[in-house]
Amino acid sequence: MLSRLMSGSDRSLDREFNCTVRLLDDSEYTCTVQRDAKGQWLFEQVCQHLNLLEKDYFGIRFVDPDKQRHWLEFSKAITKQMRSQPPYTMCLRVKFYPPDPAALKEEITRYLVFLQIKRDLYHGRLLCKSSDAATLAAFILQAEIGDYDPGKHPEGYSSKFQFFPKHSERLERRIAEIHKSELIGQSPETAELNFLKKAQTLETYGVDPHPCKDVSGNAAFLAFTPFGFVVLQGNRRIHFLKWNEVTKLKFEGKTFHIYATHQEDQKIILTYFAPTPEACKHLWKCGVENQAFYQFEKSSQVRTVSSSNLFFKGSRFRYNGKVAKEVMEQSAKIRREPPEIHRAGMVPSRSCPSITHGPRQSSVPRTRRRAVHISIMEGLESLRDSGHSTPVRSVSSGNSFLRSHRNGAEGGHGTAEFSQDSYSPSDSVLPTPVSDDPSDPAQVRHTNGPRSIQEEGGTELCTQNQARPTQHGPEEGVNLFICSLARLFLVTLALLFALLLLLIVLTESELDLAFLRDIRRTPEFQQFHYEYFCPLRRWLACKLRWMGGHLTNK
Repeated sequence: MLSRLMSGSDRSLDREFNCTVRLLDDSEYTCTVQRDAKGQWLFEQVCQHLNLLEKDYFGIRFVDPDKQRHWLEFSKAITKQMRSQPPYTMCLRVKFYPPDPAALKEEITRYLVFLQIKRDLYHGRLLCKSSDAATLAAFILQAEIGDYDPGKHPEGYSSKFQFFPKHSERLERRIAEIHKSELIGQSPETAELNFLKKAQTLETYGVDPHPCKDVSGNAAFLAFTPFGFVVLQGNRRIHFLKWNEVTKLKFEGKTFHIYATHQEDQKIILTYFAPTPEACKHLWKCGVENQAFYQFEKSSQVRTVSSSNLFFKGSRFRYNGKVAKEVMEQSAKIRREPPEIHRAGMVPSRSCPSITHGPRQSSVPRTRRRAVHISIMEGLESLRDSGHSTPVRSVSSGNSFLRSHRNGAEGGHGTAEFSQDSYSPSDSVLPTPVSDDPSDPAQVRHTNGPRSIQEEGGTELCTQNQARPTQHGPEEGVNLFICSLARLFLVTLALLFALLLLLIVLTESELDLAFLRDIRRTPEFQQFHYEYFCPLRRWLACKLRWMGGHLTNK
């Protein structure tokens, strides 16, 4: 009896496991999950815990044993997406950045987006010129410690905060000047709102960089933003394609292709190489989801996308969720009392260390807090998401972001400089691991990669060291069509051969398997066997005997 009870309890434990989700303020939410539970259930539990209604901008991210990051798919079971054993640890992050974060309906949503962008700034994903960086840091300072008070804030107080991977004393002084003189009287809510308005105008807003290499082996970062697809190389945005210009996203192994139609129906192809096939597939899925979310007006317009030209080859994927327009329409219907927000205090977190200033509070009620008290320097060395490689300095005063952004949106391929320093976010917070293998084919020129083409005026579309867009001419289109037909023909022959083998097994073999016996007993099969197959077999046997006799006589 006792053994029976113990075995029953063991089976119940096997059907459940613990899952911990790290929230944007570095607090944690832990729950017990049924083994067959889908990702949607876990996401709903987290949103209910946060009292969050505008939830479609967020997602849950996890890392597999190969350090490849993935977004949790809500339509699939959690255990089927994991390559390790429970308990699992995941992170809540912004998956789709709002095109206008200041227009979000509820303050709790704006606060969570503020925490995400603050995290992006610290890890070097949100790279900008020093004047913008000082303004953003001053807004953070105002939101966290309030108005400047000489009694509480001694000289050099801004240096005790770590807003960026690296910054100079001059930048620290400029942050303090803005905080002291320009932000007096702003509440935390107002400072956060102004922070979002400023961040939205930056070139790298909403960028979740995927490390890749172009056909020349030069490092680049690919990203999908609310406004389109971008390629960052060095300190420039070398490509920008609006979502309505992107016609297809495709991957084969480590190779990622972007098909687009640009000015005057000019077709171009951009080719890049990811570190691993898994990284390339993750890049492709992120692109498919972002394009569906921002481009379509209704979720019913979203279709299943294939990574190949033919339906039977490659991966198939479909974005399941609301699109941006539907999310905004649903947000406008929210009618409730604004939920209470408990903003994080000054205890250093794993991602955004700051000065110790009293006990830390959770960002939401009832959240289990992790009291992690470490010094600033120790915190920088022991961060899980450490990043120290990207100083934030000024670009030339003549290069305004608003002008370059407008030119990029109109020209598509005009480069836009957003910093004097190269874009180099912390490797540990990139969606895909960075490969240093010298034998990586990404470092070798690909024979099927993009070729340089010229516009009607004769000038090249791209500068040196950029991935060159390729004109998709009629000859290449015919070749692709012929290859597709050849593949279809071969697959059809293979299917017919498989059907012939099955027919021979059914009619000629003596295998007495259950499913074969059931097929043979059906009236349709018996009619086919006696009225069609047997006469056909006799006719073929007669022809073969005649051909054999004819060859023998010769």
